[in-house]
Parts: sequence; structure tokens; C-alpha cells
Amino acid sequence: MKKEVSGVSLGAPDGGYAWFILLACFTVFGLTFGVIKSFGVFYVEIHHHFDTTATTASWVTSIAVATVHVGAPLASALSTRFGHRPVVMTGGFICSIGMITGSFARNLSELYVTVGFLCGLGYALAWTPTVTMVGLYFDRKRPMANALSSAGECVLTFVFTPLSQWLIDCYSWRGAMLILGGLQFNLCVCGALLRPLENSRDFNRPKEVKVDEEENMLQNHSHGVGRKLFKIKSKIIPFVDYTLIANAKFMVYSMFGVFAALGFFAPALFLVPFARSRGVEEYQSAALMSISSALDLIGRVAFGWVANLRIIKTLHQLIITVTLLSVVLLFCPLASSFAELTVFSGAFGLVFGATVAVHITVLAEVVGVHRLGSALGFFMLIRSCGGLLGAPIAGFFIDQMGNYGAGFLMAGAAIITSVLFLILLEMMNRKGQRSGANGKCKYKGEIVQGQKSEEETEIA
Repeated sequence: MKKEVSGVSLGAPDGGYAWFILLACFTVFGLTFGVIKSFGVFYVEIHHHFDTTATTASWVTSIAVATVHVGAPLASALSTRFGHRPVVMTGGFICSIGMITGSFARNLSELYVTVGFLCGLGYALAWTPTVTMVGLYFDRKRPMANALSSAGECVLTFVFTPLSQWLIDCYSWRGAMLILGGLQFNLCVCGALLRPLENSRDFNRPKEVKVDEEENMLQNHSHGVGRKLFKIKSKIIPFVDYTLIANAKFMVYSMFGVFAALGFFAPALFLVPFARSRGVEEYQSAALMSISSALDLIGRVAFGWVANLRIIKTLHQLIITVTLLSVVLLFCPLASSFAELTVFSGAFGLVFGATVAVHITVLAEVVGVHRLGSALGFFMLIRSCGGLLGAPIAGFFIDQMGNYGAGFLMAGAAIITSVLFLILLEMMNRKGQRSGANGKCKYKGEIVQGQKSEEETEIA
């Protein structure tokens, strides 16, 4: 039974104000990853304006994606220390300033710093605590809640892609970026909606060392430098669960994240220029991202609902969808007309949405929901190298082969590699279940043996 303290539920309410938390997360997804996915329209303009290679131009998005991942542990620690609300509002302000100042960039280096680093840092501070809050407010409905909140990425990508193209035609890419930066101030409003649960701070924080034990340990560390290091460690421990690094299943799942990130972000960046290279006109090319986003939305909601039914293990569902995603990407270069690209965009969006719908739920199952805040931060940090290198590696193959299709082949190969780590995780789960079953049987056998011995003694 859920206890009540000062009118606030100590358990996950699964309703009531939880739906406002979900709405905030829906909007945050759209104004962060939705903007990143729709940036392909800006990529084409920036690529031509600065007259640079595909690899060089792709670093703008890659730095943003990598900074989101690297900044996630910082966001988790800060939200545990100061609360989710102020951290998200700060993140919204930072990324808005980054996008606005980026509209005045005179060279690519300035875009790397503003749209790349500042926006990425703001996205990390806004996104990570908000997703954690959804995990705290939902329990039974968590898979569906994660799917619905992540759908904001699809809806706003659907809107932003043609809108950005129209704004670019009217006001140039600089004016469009300036307007987009203004829209991102709404992240501050989302942060204001994040009313904390009474126990949310304790729920995310690892167990602290008792005061008496701290004093004894400080006395044992009599040396000045031993003593200083222990004080620093005692301040860090309450906010960062670094023991996750020793969790074998978590590390295997994180390696899945690294290879998946290599292929997740490149297709969205290169879909519009790929279509333009096939002779598709501007607005039709932008429409492909909208089609992909619409099917992405359907995939997230539908497969989030399937995950909520618990008719199949979420890990098994993830293995299936990630495999299908890699197959779709590997076949993409065969598309040459708008109709064929429409089919590819729809298929990619549907399977990508099905994948995103459950991957955070699987993470919660791997580490336990009580460690989700720190786990999400570390998972994003480890995955950052994949997010950073994915688009530039794809851009390198595009430059070398002179064909945007090469980028999709690279993405498909990276994602099919990530499936191997999911299969390894499933094998580890089965081994753990067998070990647990054998342990129970052995324990029961010892009890039966002990009972027989007592009976034989009584007879004697």
C-alpha cells in the first residue's frame, strides 16, 4: 500500500499529477532530440554556406549528441543534489542561448561551440532529469509512459522539419535558427512542471555512509592527503552511483548502446541530403523526415503498449526490433525515387520507434528502478563515443565513396553489431536464472536431508 506524507504519494502514483510529468517529458523530448533529428535541413544549408565536406559539417550534430551523452551523469548528479526542477530550467536556458548565438556564427568552429557544445549541454541537463522523473512517477505503466513521453521527439520532428525548411526559405538558416532558439525557452516551462515526489531524492541517491562510520574512517585517515581524498569521495558518493561500473550486465547493455548510437543518429542527419542527391525536391525531401516521424510515433505507442502487456520479455522485443532496424538501413541505398524513399522512411521510423519505446525500460530492468537515475547518466556517458563518432564516420564513407548511401550502410553494420551484445545479455540472464534455480533446489535438498536425519534419530 502506498503511504502518504503531506498529501504526496511515496510510491509511483501511475496517474494524477504523473500525467503532467509525462507531458513535460513529451515536450522535452521534442525540443531536444526532435530538434537534433530535424537538423538535417540545416545541415544542407550549412554544408553549402561554408563550402565544406560532409564529414566536417556533420561534426555540429555529432558534438551536440556526444555532449548530451557526456553531460548525462552531471545532470543526474546535479538533479540529485539540487532537485530536478532547477536543473531542467537551467538546461533549457543554456540550449536556447546556444542556438540563438549559433545563428550569428561566422565559421564552423563557432557552430561547434554554440549549437554543438552549448545546445548539447543544455539538452543533457533538460532531458536526463525529466526522463528520470517519469521513471519515478510511473511503475505499472512505466513502459507505456516511456513510449508516450518519447513520442514527443516524433511529433515535433514531424512539425519542425517542414517548418524549418519554410523558415529557411523565408529568413535564411540564420533566421530559422534564431526562431528555433526562442522556441527552446519552453524547456524552462517544462522544468517548472517537475514537482518532486516526497521521496524522489532518497530514491535516486545511493545509501550514504553513517555519520559515526564517517568519523571513524576520517580518524583512521590521519594523513592530510588521505583525509582530503576521503572527504571528496564522501561528497561524491551520495550523488553518483559509481558501483554500476562493476555491474557486468549494465556494462554489456552499455556496449549495446555504444554501437547502436553509431547508427542511430546518422540516418536522420543524412536522409534529407540523400533524397536531394537522388533528385527529390526540397519540400519532398523534408517531407520524408515528417513521414519517418509519423511512423516513429506509431511505433513507439504501439510497441510501448505491447511491452506494457508483458506478453513478451522487453529484452526479446528489443532484440527483434534492433535486428529489423539494421536490415532496413542496409537496404536503404537501393531506394532511388521519392516513392521508394517514402517506403524506406516509413519502415525506418516504425522500427526505430519500436526500439526507442523499450530501451529505457530494459535499462531499468537491468539495474533496478532505484538506480535508474545514475544508470541513465552512466549509460549515456558510455554511449557518448558512439554518438560522437557515428555521423563523422558515416560522413567519411560518404566523402570517400561520393554517395550518401554509404552512410546508411555504415549505420546498418553498426546496429547489427549492437544486437550481439543484447544476445549476450540474454545469455547472462538465463545463466543467472539457472544458477538461482539450482541454488533453490540445493537449499530444499538440504532441508529434506536434515528432516530425514532427525526422523532416523527418533527411530533409533
